[in-house]
Amino acid sequence: MTPSSSTCVGSARRSPVFCRRCCRNFGTRHHSFRIDEREALLTNATPSRALVTGANRGIGFEIARQLAISGVSVLLSGRNPQAIVTAAATLQAAGLDVAPCLLDVTDTASIQEAAAEVAREYGTLDILVNNAAIRVEKYGKQPSEQPLDQWRETFETNLFGVVEVTQAFLPLILKSKAGRIVNVSSLLGSVQTHTDPNSYAFSPTFKSLPAYSASKSAINSWTVHLAFELRETNIKVNAVHPGYTKTDLNDGDGDFDVSTGARTSVEMALLANDGPTGSFTHMGKMLPW
Repeated sequence: MTPSSSTCVGSARRSPVFCRRCCRNFGTRHHSFRIDEREALLTNATPSRALVTGANRGIGFEIARQLAISGVSVLLSGRNPQAIVTAAATLQAAGLDVAPCLLDVTDTASIQEAAAEVAREYGTLDILVNNAAIRVEKYGKQPSEQPLDQWRETFETNLFGVVEVTQAFLPLILKSKAGRIVNVSSLLGSVQTHTDPNSYAFSPTFKSLPAYSASKSAINSWTVHLAFELRETNIKVNAVHPGYTKTDLNDGDGDFDVSTGARTSVEMALLANDGPTGSFTHMGKMLPW
C-alpha cells in the first residue's frame, strides 16, 4: 500500500469522545503527576483520536504506540510515505488502531491537505502531539561558528512547522470536548538551565547546539502564548521534556530508552480535566523556563 501525496490513509476507528466537561483554569496551580497515576488519568479523560507528527520512528513512534495501547485512535504522521505505512503496519499487526498520515511539517500544501483529509474523514481531532524535530548542528563548534543556514533549517521544522501544523488543525481540536496539544520541547530550551553553572547544559558540548536550543526555547514561548489564547476553551496546551533519550537525533546516545522518553508526552496528551495548561514538565515535575 502506498499513500497518495496528500492523504491520511487507512481508517482509524470512529469512536465517541470519552472526556467529561473540561475545567478551564490557566496554569495557576502546581500539578505533579506520578507515572503510576496513568490509569487514573485514562479513566478520567481519554480523548478518542490523536495525530502525532514525526511518528515513523523514535519517540514519536513510541508516543503513537502508547496512545494506541491506551485506546486512542492514532494517526501516525511523517513525510516519508513508505516509512509511515511500514510503521503503522507494525502497530496494526499488534492489534492497535493506527493509520498512517502523510504530513511534512515544512510543506504548507502537505499540512493543509492533511488537515483537510482529517476534517473530511473524522470532523474533529482530540490530541495533537507536535513531536517532529531535527538537530543538524554538529557538536564541538562554537555558537558563533554555526552556519546561518542551519539555524534556518532548524527553525523551519522545530518552530515554524509546529506553529503551522497547530494553526491548521486547531479548528478541528476546538470541536473536541477535551482537546490536548502537546509540544515536545527539551530542557535545552530552558534558558535558566543553560545559565546554571551546575547544570549539564553549562558545558561546551551543549553550548554547541544554539539553534536547536533556541528553537526549543521558542517552542516553550509558543506554548505559553497559545495556552493563554485558549485559556477559556476546553483545550490544554503544554510543553514537555522527554529526557535525554536514545534516538537518532542524539546519535543513539542518551539516559532513557524511547519507552521512557515517550511517557511524559503520553501523560500530557491524556491529561485529566483538572490538569495544567501552559506548563513545561518532565515526569510530573514542572521545569524552569
